[in-house]
Amino acid sequence: MKACVFTLGCKLNEVESASLMQGLRALGLEVTDELSRAELYLLNTCAVTQEAEKKSRQAVARMRKFNPSAPVLVFGCASEHNAEAFAAREGVVYVGGAMHKDRVLKAVEELLFAPAERPAAGKEGAETSFCELPFPLKTRTRAYLRVQDGCNRFCSYCLIPYLRGRSRSRSVGSILQEASVASAKELVLTGVDLSDYRDGETDLGGLLLLLKDIPSRIRLGSLEVGVVTETFLKNMEAAGNVMPHFHLSLQSGSTAVLKAMNRRYTREEYLAACDRIYRYFPDAAITTDIIVGFPTETEEDFEASLSILREAGLARVHAFPFSPREGTGAYRLKQVPPAVKRERMGRMLRAAEEAETAYMLRFLGREAVALFESDGGYTQNYLRVYSDGAREGMLARVRLLRREKDGIYAEILEEL
Repeated sequence: MKACVFTLGCKLNEVESASLMQGLRALGLEVTDELSRAELYLLNTCAVTQEAEKKSRQAVARMRKFNPSAPVLVFGCASEHNAEAFAAREGVVYVGGAMHKDRVLKAVEELLFAPAERPAAGKEGAETSFCELPFPLKTRTRAYLRVQDGCNRFCSYCLIPYLRGRSRSRSVGSILQEASVASAKELVLTGVDLSDYRDGETDLGGLLLLLKDIPSRIRLGSLEVGVVTETFLKNMEAAGNVMPHFHLSLQSGSTAVLKAMNRRYTREEYLAACDRIYRYFPDAAITTDIIVGFPTETEEDFEASLSILREAGLARVHAFPFSPREGTGAYRLKQVPPAVKRERMGRMLRAAEEAETAYMLRFLGREAVALFESDGGYTQNYLRVYSDGAREGMLARVRLLRREKDGIYAEILEEL
């Protein structure tokens, strides 16, 4: 029997799905993460925006076009937010939530071995501890390692703390066990709020020290400003295998807007964190997310977001327009007119492209170490590179020569 696990949304969703794929394989099923004909479908949904939730609902219909008789199991943030919308869809036999994803595998077992009974729904209260899942099935060159789940920040635009629950961290022992057998050249630590990782006295910086002997490059997922302390950076430097790439969440360059977002830091504190990073890692890539058109954003606030790209020396910016989510504090605020939001998005995207180009040009003619995937690779500081003769999984020393596509053409000097 073939099972298809289809995923929408974040990297954490992807690694959870990879874990479920491993569990399905242990049950004797053939598995794929590409939407195709199968005898069983698992849908891991997303609710970060209204559009993501809509796409999650539409995915059920897409699955049934491949095989109308195949049962569909739905779980994740969108079904946590609106279970009824999925339960009413034809073919859906199970609706779980954003927590207790280990119960999805139990539901599959019930479906396969006790088909006369409908699997029990998986939404049964909040998780109070980290939910362990099977070690993820490796589907790409890099492996993702879940170390944290949930969020306590309650940003005024975000539903995730209400859907994923409160912050909880994975035990150090479990993390080290999975990392030691991951057999990947790069491990990406991931979580809803990675910066909030703590197991006893071990915080995120301490965890990096414990991972220093793992024979893999370590890359960090999204970070919050408060974690970028001198101690954290010293630990990262001492570990030696952590890549100098910081996805340091921003959302706005205006202190006034940050306060309205309940982000709990200022523009000045963000810039100070960037300065600390550059003192320890002068070539570091600092990438970020920026929301354009938050309800309280004035033209002056928006100009502050534009200018911080230059002041912080950002290497890449993921900019997206504000999307109101019912149930959040920002939903009730007066919205920025759509035309204004579109115009600002255009300016932000142009500024982001200029910032990325300026960062890339600093490295032309220099050498780096790149890990290649199926289409290009990434250097230590997350420069996208393309090389003739590269193959998936190759780790190589390269010379960065010229701009190409969305990155840099690199000459391979030596395979490592």
